Amino acid sequence: MLQSSPLNYRRIIIWIGRLVLGAIFVYAGFAKLLMPNTHLWPMFFLKFSVSTNLTMFQQQVESYKMLSPESANLLAHTLPFVEIVVGLMLIVGWGLRIWASAVTLIMVGFLAVVTRAYLSHMDINCGCFGTPEKLTGMTVGRDAAFSALAVLMTYFAFVEARNPHPWNAAATTNL
Repeated sequence: MLQSSPLNYRRIIIWIGRLVLGAIFVYAGFAKLLMPNTHLWPMFFLKFSVSTNLTMFQQQVESYKMLSPESANLLAHTLPFVEIVVGLMLIVGWGLRIWASAVTLIMVGFLAVVTRAYLSHMDINCGCFGTPEKLTGMTVGRDAAFSALAVLMTYFAFVEARNPHPWNAAATTNL
């Protein structure tokens, strides 16, 4: 006899995490690449330059004073693309445990860096979504909430892989 609906709180958390964090990562990656650069406002023809936006993001990364200029350059020129790919893979759901783990590591890393800068009273821009945004307690709180969601999503993805719902277990044993 079949049990009730395969939808449970673990799957709801996984779905919310996939959609919310996936969308945020895709948006953040595209924002770093394509959002108009407000520092170059008089020169509007440069506002939509991807290389100029990545250079401005590199300056935001360097402002945290944790990486050498070469490492900050590498991070600034690869992170937006990584965010887009990881976000899309999370939304698609293929290899969920891998991509959920990657999102969790990235979010916990962001949280650690932002918390360090906030507790050091650095007056810098966050760099989270490309456009200049002051680093505040709200930024730390937002990253903490997203990190908690990522940890829960990853944990539940691993639990669901070990204990699939009976509807799914029956389907896989008949193959």
